[in-house]
Amino acid sequence: MTVFLVLLFPLLLMVFALLMSRVEDGLRPAVVTEDEVGEFLDQARPEEVNTLIREGWTGALARFRLRRRPRARKVRKS
Repeated sequence: MTVFLVLLFPLLLMVFALLMSRVEDGLRPAVVTEDEVGEFLDQARPEEVNTLIREGWTGALARFRLRRRPRARKVRKS
């Protein structure tokens, strides 16, 4: 019985540490610069503003950056 406890304890400790790091990542505040906020407020679409209200700056800026990202154009072969 003691052998199982000795082998199981480090494994459970590692799993607990991994879970706690995920919880900590969710609690860590997002870093948003003043320039990003100004650009967002000037150019945001209504659905991005709704995302800001529902999810906060992290989700809204992710959606805004996704829209602003240049899309790769497909080159057609002749």
